[in-house]
Amino acid sequence: MENNKSLGKQIWKNRWNYLFLAPTIILFTMFTIYPVIASWVISFYNWNGMEPLNDFVGASNFIKVATDPGFWKAFKNSFIYMLGVVPIQLSLSLIAAIFLNNPKLKGSTVYRTLLFLPVVTTTAVVGIIMAFIFGTYNGVINELLLATRLIKQPVNWLGSANTAMAIIITVGIWKTFGYNLIYWLAGLQSIPGELYEAAKVDGASSRQQFRYITVPLLKPIAIIIILLAIIGSLNVFDLVKVMTGGGPAYATDVVATYIYRYAFSTEKGIPRLGFASAAGVFYGVTTMLIAIIQGALMKNANRERADYQL
Repeated sequence: MENNKSLGKQIWKNRWNYLFLAPTIILFTMFTIYPVIASWVISFYNWNGMEPLNDFVGASNFIKVATDPGFWKAFKNSFIYMLGVVPIQLSLSLIAAIFLNNPKLKGSTVYRTLLFLPVVTTTAVVGIIMAFIFGTYNGVINELLLATRLIKQPVNWLGSANTAMAIIITVGIWKTFGYNLIYWLAGLQSIPGELYEAAKVDGASSRQQFRYITVPLLKPIAIIIILLAIIGSLNVFDLVKVMTGGGPAYATDVVATYIYRYAFSTEKGIPRLGFASAAGVFYGVTTMLIAIIQGALMKNANRERADYQL
């Protein structure tokens, strides 16, 4: 009873904090928690979004998703996109962050702004512009290649299954490059400068400082950055939707466009929200497992960083 009274007093004492947090909690519940719960519930029904939710089918939707070759193709493409974007983007953004973190570099703020500009540009607008740039006829890329005689005839970059995904990956790297650049800069600036100064006194080269100071102390933050990059790339939708719509012949179809096609489009006939929800839940569990694994790795990395600093 005393503990309950003490808890009640603490809540009352901090009532204004809870009041200011209330709008965030309400919005988070409405637009995050409720949709997740609703997706789980709807996934057990055969529902088109218009009729009452009364046709319970149990695990039937999950079985159909698991046996649909189209879903596994989209699943595979999602991971191809992730594997194409994340390693290249993280490597390049880390190199850029190291250069921009140099206090002797003049105009670093300008460079950071220019590299971050694509992030604040609407993805749909970027997709439309890139579709024109890589257009078969009158596209900037084809015009340049034809003018330099590197190709003899225009290439259908987004209309060919051999090149469409590579183009989307390239645009994806450029579009979200700024995110990881800022994350890396934050991580680099969290490393105490005294360690580098001590290393210089001991005669350590720049390469040795990077290997024995930057890498170990950056590891916990790097795991978080990698996790965010992986989850973000696995959830790609708008870029693919605008540039190719998942084509040609579903060569660039990812899970998000697959779900959209069954939930909100008439391309496959009457919308099947139950089936689409099952696909979303199935894919969501996969990404959740990735997050759990990386969470465990982050704990170990934090422990190593604490021991290193001691």
